[in-house]
Amino acid sequence: MLSTIKKSLLVGGVTMAAVVLAAGISSAETTKLRIQTHFSPEQLSGKLAAEYIDNIQKMSGGEIEVEMFYSSSVTKSVESFDAAATGIIDCDMTGGAYQTGKNPAFQFVGDIMGGYDTPYQQLSWLYYGGGMEAAQQLYNKFDMELIGWWVPGPESLASTKPVRNPDDFKDWKFRSPPGLETKIFEKLGAKPIVMDFTEVFTALESGIIDGADAANLANNEGMGLYDIAKHTNYPGFHSMPSDHLACNKTVWDGMPEKHRTIMKVAMESLALRTAMLNEVRNTEAAARLKEKGVSLYAWSAEDKQKFREAALAAWPEFATTPEAKALVESHTAFLKQLGVVK
Repeated sequence: MLSTIKKSLLVGGVTMAAVVLAAGISSAETTKLRIQTHFSPEQLSGKLAAEYIDNIQKMSGGEIEVEMFYSSSVTKSVESFDAAATGIIDCDMTGGAYQTGKNPAFQFVGDIMGGYDTPYQQLSWLYYGGGMEAAQQLYNKFDMELIGWWVPGPESLASTKPVRNPDDFKDWKFRSPPGLETKIFEKLGAKPIVMDFTEVFTALESGIIDGADAANLANNEGMGLYDIAKHTNYPGFHSMPSDHLACNKTVWDGMPEKHRTIMKVAMESLALRTAMLNEVRNTEAAARLKEKGVSLYAWSAEDKQKFREAALAAWPEFATTPEAKALVESHTAFLKQLGVVK
């Protein structure tokens, strides 16, 4: 009798262990994502994106699997957002500024222009100033979910003429991206010219333009802009693009909560590392450029405020939809909270 009981317990125990093991295997949740970025694997931002992917895969114990597409290898950069929304890929790792044609509100999550002085202020709006909630309404309207930002920091101009203060912008001809930036610089007397970036070098050499808005100091140096244009402003103030990670909302909502949390927290890490590393690279570039005879102009707080006032005046002109107006109101309220705007 005792032997029978022991045998029953042994068999029962083995059976129970098998059930538990099977339950453990079946409960392992896997999320497979296809993500596209416009950055190449060799670029600094491409390397940081790769670190992000490696982090989320490791933190999930391999439960999150990512197929990463660099250099917009699936679709054009401007089409990456739609590709995610329609299921061609799962997530877009470009930026909201590419989508201003859909709704001008994307300008105010892509490149706010003239608002914030540092990436830390801009990220603070997103996480502590009600920005995520305001932006999420815009993204959800297009069947997408905003996961987070990574902001390299302020960009610097490249110019063949001094750019010491706002007065130097009078009749200053420069390459500008289309949209809000043209409105802001026109208010300061500049003459923005929208052209493809591939035309910038020839236009600078021939004198068709006096300068260009391209990227931050280190990237401008890397592109060779300061071989032609010997003047710049540093630190920058006029433009600070936000790169985003945005995912198909149905895909995102279907992911386990723990995977969503890992991706969100990892985005905050990516944001911090991006801001810090770019600050280091820009500081190093500034030292090299000074040695090469490039003039770097640090604008005064008063001069920066003149640019900000021009930007604030242009924001309502560009905010022609309810979503854009809501974002402008949100940014303005937070800038007032920070004491940047009265």
